[in-house]
Amino acid sequence: MNDPYRTLGTGYAGQRRPDPRLAALIDDALGRARTVVNVGAGAGSYEPADRSVLAVEPSPVMIAQRPQGSAPVVRAVAERLPFADKCFDVGLAILTVHHWTDPARGLAELRRVSHRQVVLTWDHAVMSRFWLVADYLPEIAEAERELPERDFIAEHLAPARVTEVPVPHDCSDGFLAAYWNRPHAYLDPAARASISSLAKLDPSRVEQAMRRLRADLADGTWQERHGRPGAADTADVGYRLVSSPG
Repeated sequence: MNDPYRTLGTGYAGQRRPDPRLAALIDDALGRARTVVNVGAGAGSYEPADRSVLAVEPSPVMIAQRPQGSAPVVRAVAERLPFADKCFDVGLAILTVHHWTDPARGLAELRRVSHRQVVLTWDHAVMSRFWLVADYLPEIAEAERELPERDFIAEHLAPARVTEVPVPHDCSDGFLAAYWNRPHAYLDPAARASISSLAKLDPSRVEQAMRRLRADLADGTWQERHGRPGAADTADVGYRLVSSPG
């Protein structure tokens, strides 16, 4: 299996620490489920401790970063899940469907092995307006235009409910828009390395954008556009939970 996380996954567990407020939203979406299969599980973020969880992850780099005592993991891909039909209450997929080689087939497999599905994804239209994308790296929006996001996933899990996931200003999970009100965080190469949307871009182009961001923060341009960094609040930066009723 090709493993893009041989480079993208380095230091992932340290940068992508699950945020308890997002975990509560995901846990609520799981409802009364007792058995959960977490597909594309990575380092194990958002796996509930009070339910029976089995993780599925193809990358040895990511598997190696799973903490001691985490759920057992099977090395497999979403498109070929080695489980019987409907053997789990819920199939969980957290910011992973866009990494699957065949998202439609992977979602069909998720439906096959679980009674309900809960998927964390994003709304492309909203994400494209996020300041890092709109003002500094519009290439992200262009590159992700064809990736499976809210509409694609909701269609394949229909009938499905789509729920907004507000992101706290101090979110501990360093995904793309987690630092929406901590712009200096994007200047850290370690933070950028665990954000696939940034890590996949031309490094010289990212460095150019970061020089602009650094200058805008220094002279107050960013603050004039977006307000005071660090203000306690939440924001809708495009993340969505798609859940099926079963």
